[in-house]
Amino acid sequence: MRVTTERSTAPVAGVPVADVEALSRNAGLMTEQFSRALVAYAKPLEEGKPNTALAESVTEVVRTLGTVAEKWFTDPQKALEAQTLIGGQFMALWGSTLQKMQGEQVPPVAMPDPKDKRFSAPEWTTNPVFDFLKQGYLITTRWAEIMVDEAEGLDDHTRAKAQFYVRQISGALSPSNFLATNPELIRETFRENGANLVRGMTMLAEDVEAGGGELRVRQTDQGQFQVGVNMANTPGEVVFRNDLIELIQYAPQTDTVIKRPLLIVPPWINKYYILDLNKDKSYIGWAVSQGLTVFVISWVNPDERHAQKDFESYMREGVFAALEAIERATGERQVSAVGYCVGGTMLAVSLAYMAATNDDRIASATFLTTQVDFTHAGDLKVFVDEAQIRAIEAGMQSRGYLEGAKMANAFNMLRPNDLIWPYVVNNYLKGKSPLPFDLLYWNSDATRMPAANHSFYLRNCYLDNKLSRGEMMLGNVRLDLGKVTIPVFNLATREDHIAPAISVFEGCRAFGGPVDYVLAGSGHIAGVVNPPAKPKYQYWTGGPAHGTLQEWIAAATEHKGSWWPYWFSWLEQQNGERVPARQPGGGVLPTLGQAPGTYVLAKA
Repeated sequence: MRVTTERSTAPVAGVPVADVEALSRNAGLMTEQFSRALVAYAKPLEEGKPNTALAESVTEVVRTLGTVAEKWFTDPQKALEAQTLIGGQFMALWGSTLQKMQGEQVPPVAMPDPKDKRFSAPEWTTNPVFDFLKQGYLITTRWAEIMVDEAEGLDDHTRAKAQFYVRQISGALSPSNFLATNPELIRETFRENGANLVRGMTMLAEDVEAGGGELRVRQTDQGQFQVGVNMANTPGEVVFRNDLIELIQYAPQTDTVIKRPLLIVPPWINKYYILDLNKDKSYIGWAVSQGLTVFVISWVNPDERHAQKDFESYMREGVFAALEAIERATGERQVSAVGYCVGGTMLAVSLAYMAATNDDRIASATFLTTQVDFTHAGDLKVFVDEAQIRAIEAGMQSRGYLEGAKMANAFNMLRPNDLIWPYVVNNYLKGKSPLPFDLLYWNSDATRMPAANHSFYLRNCYLDNKLSRGEMMLGNVRLDLGKVTIPVFNLATREDHIAPAISVFEGCRAFGGPVDYVLAGSGHIAGVVNPPAKPKYQYWTGGPAHGTLQEWIAAATEHKGSWWPYWFSWLEQQNGERVPARQPGGGVLPTLGQAPGTYVLAKA
C-alpha cells in the first residue's frame, strides 16, 4: 500500500518550520495506519487464538522482580538504604539541573556509556530538559541494576533472570524510544510535518501483518537478498534427501582435494547459510578453495509432521544418514566433521554414541562456539527452568513445534539496545527503511523446532546438563564424552553471549582425547565468520584448556587476522593426503538439484 505524505518547507535559520495543514493531514494518515496495525494485532483474538505467551511472560517478570523487591522492602533498614540511594542521586540531579538552567557549567551526575549511541544528539547534553530526562533515566536504571545485584538471599538463577528482565525494561523505557522525549525525533517530525510517522506506522502495520498479529521488527531490507542468488550461492548439488536433511556436496575448485571429506553439521535453530553468506564471507566456499570436499547438512524447516523427531532422530537421520551418503558418494568411510553451535552439540552427542558403539567414521572433530557443558551457558539460560520449560512444552503441544519467531525474539532480547530498539526508532518513528545487511537477513530467516527435539535439548542440556556429566541417554546408550579420543579443535569467541568462552573452555575437559582450544575475537557469529581476505578480528592460540580461562588467555599467543588458515593447517595435520577432485554426482549418488536445495527456502 502506498501512502502519499506531505513534507515541510525548508527550515528557517536552521529551525524546522511546520506546515500546520500538512501536519494535520499527515496526522490523519498516521492514525489510519496505526488503526490498521491494531486491526492486525487484534485479528488472532477475533479468531480465538489469544497470545497467551505474552501473559505468561509478564507473569514471570512480575514474579521474579517481586522476589527481588521483597528482599529489600520487607526489611525497614534495607528499604531505607534503597530509597536513600536513589533519592540522593535525584536530589543532586535537581540541583545540577537548576544550576544549568541558570547558565552555569556543572558536571553531570550520570554519564552514558561512551558506546551508547542512544544519546548522541547534542540536545541530550545542551538542553537542560532533555539532559534531565537522560540522567534521570540513567540513575533509575543503574539503581535497578544495583537492587538486583546486591539483593541478599537470591539464588543464582533468580538473580540472572532479574538482571535480564531489568535490561529488557530499561531498554524499552529509554526516553530515546519515545517521540515526546527524544529531541532528534521531535526535530525530524517537525521538519517532515509528520510524514516520517506516516511511513513509520505503515511499516508497523506491515510488520504486524507479516507476524500474524505479532510484531516482527524488520532489521534489514528484505528485498535486497535472495537465497541461492546472492546468498548461499557456492556451487554445489544436493546429493541426498530424507525427512530431516538435504545433504549438499560442493563442486571442487582445485584439481586435487584432501582425501578425507569434510562434513559440516550446522545448527537447526538457524539456517546453514550463515556459513555461506556470500562469496566474500563464505566459510564453506573458502574451505572448498583450500582443496576440501565439503558436504553440509541443510536441516528441514520442520512443521507438525516432524513433531516426534527427537535428538536421536536428528542423530540417525541427520549425522549418521549424512555419513552413509558421503561414503556412497566418495568411497571414503572416514570424514572430518565440523559442528557449529547446537549442531556442534549434536556432533558431540553423535561422537559419544559412536565411541560407545565402536563406530570410527568421524576421524577428527571441529567445534565452533559449541557447548557440551552447560554450567556457564550464558544469557539464554534465563529462559530455562522447570516452570518455563513446561510452558514452552505446552505451547509446542498443540502445533508440534516451536515457532521460529520465538527463538528469533529470544536471541534479539539478548541485545535489545542493539537488535530491537534502534530498529523500532528508525523504522516506526523516523520512518526510515533499514539498510540492507546480509547477516540480519539471515537472522530474520527463522526456523521452527520440533517439539520432541527441542524439549529434549532444553531438559538434557540447559536444565540438567547431562551430557558433560555422562548421564545423557540416547537409544538406550549412556553417553560418555570421555570415550571420545579423536583430535578436537574447539573454537570459542571472546564476546559470545550464547556459548560463552568460559563454557566452551570448561567443555574441553569432557573429551578424552587431545583438544586444541582456540579463542577468536568478537561474538557468536562475527567471530566465526571472519574470512582471511577481510579479517576484522584476531584470535589466540595456547593449546589445551589447562588451568583457568584467565590463565590460559594470559599465556596464549595473539594472532592478527582470521583463524581459518590456522584451523586448515590443523586439519591437514590429521590427514593431508590428496586425491583427484570429486564432482558432485560423480559417485553412486545422483544429484537431486542445485545448491542450496529446497529445505533452506522454506519460511517459518
